[in-house]
Amino acid sequence: MNIRKYSLTAVAVSMVLGHAAAVAQEQESTVERIQVTGSNIKRNDLEGAAPVQVIGREDIDRSGFANLQQLLETLPAAGNGTFSTRGNNQDSTANGGAAISLRGFGPDATLVLINGRRVASSAFAEGIVNSFVDINNIPVAAIERIEILKDGASAVYGSDAVAGVVNVILRKNFEGTEVTIGHGGTTGPSYEETNFSLLWGTGDDDSNATVILDYFKNTGLMRNEVGIYGTVYQPENGIDGRSSSGFPGTFIVNGVLTPDTACPASSIVNNVCRYDFGPSGAVLPTAERIGFMFQGSQKFSDYAEGYIELSAQHNTSMAFGAATPLGRTAGLTVGADHPNNPYGSDIIINNFRTVDAGSRVWNIESDTLRLVSGVRGTISDWDYDISAQKGRSKSLQSGGIGDGWIRVDYLQNEINAGRYNPFGGTINDPDVVAAISTSLVRQGESHMTSFSANIAGEAFTIGDITVQMAAGAEYREEDVSDKPDEQFERGLIFGTEAISAQAARDITAAYIEFLIPLTDTFDVTLAGRADDYSDFGSTTNPQISVSWRPLDNFSVRGSWGKGFRAPSLAQIGLGPSQDSPLVDDYYRCTSDNVCEGERERSVIYTSDGVLQPEESTTWNVGVVWQINDAFDVTADVWSIKQDNKIDQNPVENIYALECNNQASVICQRFDPLPGETLGQLDKIYNIYVNLSSQEASGIDLTAGYKINLEDMGLVKLGLDWSYIDSFKKDNLQYAGELNYPQHRGRATADWTFGDFGLTATVQYIGEFESFQALSVMESVEATMVDSQTLLDLQGRYNFNDKTVFTVGVNNLFDTDPPFTARGYGYVAETHGLRGQYVYGSVKYRF
Repeated sequence: MNIRKYSLTAVAVSMVLGHAAAVAQEQESTVERIQVTGSNIKRNDLEGAAPVQVIGREDIDRSGFANLQQLLETLPAAGNGTFSTRGNNQDSTANGGAAISLRGFGPDATLVLINGRRVASSAFAEGIVNSFVDINNIPVAAIERIEILKDGASAVYGSDAVAGVVNVILRKNFEGTEVTIGHGGTTGPSYEETNFSLLWGTGDDDSNATVILDYFKNTGLMRNEVGIYGTVYQPENGIDGRSSSGFPGTFIVNGVLTPDTACPASSIVNNVCRYDFGPSGAVLPTAERIGFMFQGSQKFSDYAEGYIELSAQHNTSMAFGAATPLGRTAGLTVGADHPNNPYGSDIIINNFRTVDAGSRVWNIESDTLRLVSGVRGTISDWDYDISAQKGRSKSLQSGGIGDGWIRVDYLQNEINAGRYNPFGGTINDPDVVAAISTSLVRQGESHMTSFSANIAGEAFTIGDITVQMAAGAEYREEDVSDKPDEQFERGLIFGTEAISAQAARDITAAYIEFLIPLTDTFDVTLAGRADDYSDFGSTTNPQISVSWRPLDNFSVRGSWGKGFRAPSLAQIGLGPSQDSPLVDDYYRCTSDNVCEGERERSVIYTSDGVLQPEESTTWNVGVVWQINDAFDVTADVWSIKQDNKIDQNPVENIYALECNNQASVICQRFDPLPGETLGQLDKIYNIYVNLSSQEASGIDLTAGYKINLEDMGLVKLGLDWSYIDSFKKDNLQYAGELNYPQHRGRATADWTFGDFGLTATVQYIGEFESFQALSVMESVEATMVDSQTLLDLQGRYNFNDKTVFTVGVNNLFDTDPPFTARGYGYVAETHGLRGQYVYGSVKYRF
């Protein structure tokens, strides 16, 4: 295969942000064998059977993004479940973290690697039990390229590689010094980002050392700064998402639900005083990150080279929420003798917020350490690699006095003493507010220790067929601990999630892979891996891939494989944990005409303790067509089916089965008030089990075209498009509904003319319905969320051989998110609210 064909094929599989034009076409030397994500066998080209997308260093620089979260959110293959700090709030159980979700299967179904190796998961799981690798711990300045395998790969990598693999390759073997300084901000509400990086390296043919320092900081963008997108109360647009925990509050007086007399009439809905919590949240929370990385290698002999990787990262962030909501579960009462009690009898506080204590603030710190050391080399044409790795992720989530956290026993004491007035929307004396306030801490830590040995080479020859083989073994130990503040466990703190998890396990694995070139144009890859887990047992997963090149410029590829995802440690070791979803009490509304509307309900989760791994089947069929030296196209049809998925019983289903029974122990209610059949909902108990399934299919299309303008430079055009034909969860269709747009695309145009360059990027997110009914109780009608098109523009100038200036603007036309009559008026999981963002940077190399 000649160099020109290799270059264009690389372009064809790396169209996410532009073209991976790192391979010079004019070279005459033989192409070096390379190892591509999805296989442990080195190949002569990128035209393997696996659909691998490459984001190169040049693509990263031209994206205009200073952190990995922002970059990966724009991938067309990134679907629902791509969790990030965008819209992060008190309801998250992993504030400050970010993850990538391919195909919409969730971050726990996407395996994230660094230099082809696993890393420790975040100490805090998202959504209570969804473990993930926090990509905020990978500084962009340290990345050489990102290889994205859009296919299942459990036969090669083991657990979690259900929807695909994101392999981050770090920069190494660098010589010299490179400094980059960047700053940017929005043109609307005040929001800024600052980044700085230092890359230094030295070495020769026998040894090399590379050091990277990276710093990133962004200011916060609060919801009270973004107009209609900062409120959940827009009656003119049909939106009323206000909380039933209000200020002023709602009380039970002589058995009657009674809103505070100071509550405005416009805030009273179904006899409850509602509260707009929206302006207290953050669109983008304040964050600061600093990282250090070192990579070194030393040649010992012609057969052995030692290497080491060391990285440390320290991140801080904040999460914001409205003042503490207190429902009847808090057990607060006010005596008839209270000096401010206007009712003359003992009352129960049914709904209330301690607005005078201020909005709740979480301060989050996370520290990660990673050390890899090993020896690699070649003996008798067999490549080998023996390594050991140690990783740790440590997180601390804290709130101090003055951060809005109150204890209900302290509050009850102050009410009993007549010092705290919960009536009339009163802002109480600061000394009294201090007396009801508390500080709290949540601590989490995860560890991973692994040892691995791998070999690869030519195994044997049959006639004219030389079979290549890769094989290896791995031993890994993992543990996680997530400890909530003991005040949560005692039921003294309300208004945020309380997560408890503790688990450990070890894993032993072995794999083997064969590349069989049956003819000069047709090869088959067979792979298999066996994993043994100390907590649930063993699993074996095979994969077969084929590649056929009937023409020099045209190839067909296909793969089929089995996969699995082991239960996360958070799922296996889950202790009693609490969430507060919104649940309509349909039964009480129907039977007693007490229609509260959506209210935060306390849902207590546990695990059944006998969880089994999730199982998956994936297949992919595609073509790579290099039409000529300037134009190339790839297309892939893919399918993923995941069974035995670990999930909570849908709260709606539990409600439908249990909550029409006053005596239910699963759906617990307070005693009915006079004249009622059903009492107010108190707690719903739920469990994580292997009960769910999801399957999806779709088409990916990439294309690249180069136009040589001769005296006017070179233009490169790129397209990356993803279409989801079907996405079913438990036989409910989600494609085109509920944050699952069927179309996502990204197109790029890059013009280079001498020392000048210009890049334009168009991002497209298709329309989708804003609602998916989950039970017969749901009566909300779906509305369409319009498609969105964003344009980014960047210019660069090579001032000299050492200095590059860059200026750019993301969201050039300051396009708002498509409006939907739900929540904040837009879908935060799919669309961003940063607005027009202007930035500049300078890179100097010496």
